[in-house]
Amino acid sequence: MPVQTEPRNLRWLFSRLFHWLAPYRWIVILMIVLLLVDLAYESVLPLALKILIDNAITPRNLTVLIWVLAGLVVLGVMSALSALGRDYIYARLSANVLSDLRMEMYRHMQGLSMSFYSRTQIGDIMSRFSSDLDTVESALIFGVPMGIYSGLGVIVAGIILFAIEWRVALLALIGVPLCLVGPRLIGPRAQRSGYEMKRKQAEISSTVQENIAAQPVVKAFGLERLLIDRFTAQIADYLLVSRKANFLANLMERTPNLGLIAFNLMVIIAGAYLAYQGQIKIGSLVAFQGLFLNLTYAVSSLSSVLPNFVLATAGMQRIDDLLSQQPEVMDRPDAGTLGRLELDIQFCDVTFSYGPDQKNLCNVTFSIPKGSYVAFVGSSGSGKSTVLSLLLRFYDPQSGSVLFDGYDLRETTQDSLRSQTGVVMQENFLFNTSVMENLRLSKPGASDEEIISACSAAEIHDAIASLPRGYDTVVGERGQRLSGGQRQRVAIARALLRHPSILVLDEATSALDPTTEASVNDTISRIAKGRTVITVTHRLSQVVNADRIFVMDQGRLVESGTHRELIAKGVVYRAMWEKQSGFSLSQGGDWAEIDTVRLAAIPLLGELDQAMLEGVAKAFVTEQYPADRFVIHQGDPGDRFYIIVRGKVQVLRSNNGEAPEQIAVLQDGDHFGEIALLRNVPRTASIRTLTPCIMVSLPRGQFNNLLVSSPEMRDRLENLLSERMSAINSNHGPSL
Repeated sequence: MPVQTEPRNLRWLFSRLFHWLAPYRWIVILMIVLLLVDLAYESVLPLALKILIDNAITPRNLTVLIWVLAGLVVLGVMSALSALGRDYIYARLSANVLSDLRMEMYRHMQGLSMSFYSRTQIGDIMSRFSSDLDTVESALIFGVPMGIYSGLGVIVAGIILFAIEWRVALLALIGVPLCLVGPRLIGPRAQRSGYEMKRKQAEISSTVQENIAAQPVVKAFGLERLLIDRFTAQIADYLLVSRKANFLANLMERTPNLGLIAFNLMVIIAGAYLAYQGQIKIGSLVAFQGLFLNLTYAVSSLSSVLPNFVLATAGMQRIDDLLSQQPEVMDRPDAGTLGRLELDIQFCDVTFSYGPDQKNLCNVTFSIPKGSYVAFVGSSGSGKSTVLSLLLRFYDPQSGSVLFDGYDLRETTQDSLRSQTGVVMQENFLFNTSVMENLRLSKPGASDEEIISACSAAEIHDAIASLPRGYDTVVGERGQRLSGGQRQRVAIARALLRHPSILVLDEATSALDPTTEASVNDTISRIAKGRTVITVTHRLSQVVNADRIFVMDQGRLVESGTHRELIAKGVVYRAMWEKQSGFSLSQGGDWAEIDTVRLAAIPLLGELDQAMLEGVAKAFVTEQYPADRFVIHQGDPGDRFYIIVRGKVQVLRSNNGEAPEQIAVLQDGDHFGEIALLRNVPRTASIRTLTPCIMVSLPRGQFNNLLVSSPEMRDRLENLLSERMSAINSNHGPSL
């Protein structure tokens, strides 16, 4: 998110506050009227003392005494009532303005493109809704009414002072602007420091949020002390900035008070001298001093709210930074409305990148006919999910075009595209509300009958009906009260509720166990009839019946065709298929087996003869891991070799005690830890599951037992391993 390099001033803050107060101008006017009633009482009180002393007490005039005291009682009651009314009105006014501001921020965020969320930390956004808005709230609730009251107080007190004794009043009012010199000089530095402090607060919020999410990695790598040290340094940096910001803000408040003390003494001396000389009456001196104290209090109050305004300026600037963000994907003013798909979807020489470092798609061209079932496959980072992001218009291509029945998506409305598109992702977000409300979000006007029909089609109605409160059951945060299969079926029902002509599946079943995956895939196959289905997956067994398979590699479309055509003529696809083939998996995923053909494709094991391969295949054991679990840790003794049957893992490496970095992502058919078959060396990286995983592993002891009868084979494998390790080390790859 862009950061303002120059701090805003108080004038800018007041203009922004008045902008948000403008819709309530009549309420503001009423509040000012009530303020004037309260101010009138405080201004009249010193004058009443003058009349009491000079015209009632000294000449002992009872009538004047009674009338003055009665008038004070009436004004006091009016002042008290106006103060109560003012407090009530302003409580409503400030609450409405802050609600408007929150709503505007929230509404604006809904229109921002996915690129904004990909480059902005969540903690930074949250701090704008919390600490930044808190400072604005403080200024609005305390600063604005106090500022208006004090400002009016200075004007009224000044006018009456001149009416009583212009010479002393002139001396008093000369001091008022001089008292504001300090805040004027210190203000820019205070505002700059305040903005820097708010930015540091946002960084701390992001660090804490990231730390909470990364606790499995923190524990696995023993990073507690390292992260505490980093956070300590971050807090120390914030401490220096906050000390400076708070000191400068308080200094803005303090300098006017110091000046007022000096001028207060000068006014007392001058007034006392004039009274001694008989040039003014005693009552006038008392009234003058009372009014000057009111003036002093008003100026002091103005200076006391300056720190609030300084911090609010920084907070409002950060809020404006958010509100000034413009979506990168916008509907043009003359954008047309897409009808339901009639012909095809085309990518025409599309190039796209999320950042300047590399192209995520490069000159990609293909066509998806209406009613066809197509799949995009490829390794992690090959660009297949980016194709979906452009198809759903989360982003626009840098060059080329995405056509929908011949219409460039950039020339059509986003709503008309997405209203006919149903999307089921790997992790479908469910809100912490009822099942019914989660479903109705897809189509707010849907009737209960429509929702039940969609759930029946997704084969989830009976499961929902069996929940404690049926469709009114709250699913919990991110839907955690439902199983993985139930969440996916609710997501399918949510997609079906829109009666989509296009069904988009992004790794929709890759995180499910084999039984649930097979069941959900059967449901998807049934509901896909008559629709254009576009799926992204790394599991090739799911797309063998696709009308067309597009193979992505490093952002390019390298192959396309049916499964049979790609097996016969493809290179990348055939290699992926062979890597994922050769496994037998039980229905529940409790056990898995690997055949000798698949084992022979692994370089280290390819040297073994058939008899040894059969022995090795039988020695593998099945292991299951949930998502977000470490399989091996960097530095652990290496004692077994792993092959991923199903699932996806990340390879993490930490250098010199630093926080770990992802160096690779492995998935179905990939293997790791082959060094452990021959040598007892520490693991050079950690493996963490990204999805539930089923693996087969081979312990080194079992492997060595098979090699006992063949020393020559062991020597050959040792030489081969040495060559592979040299190649891996020279390329800095994950040797594990």
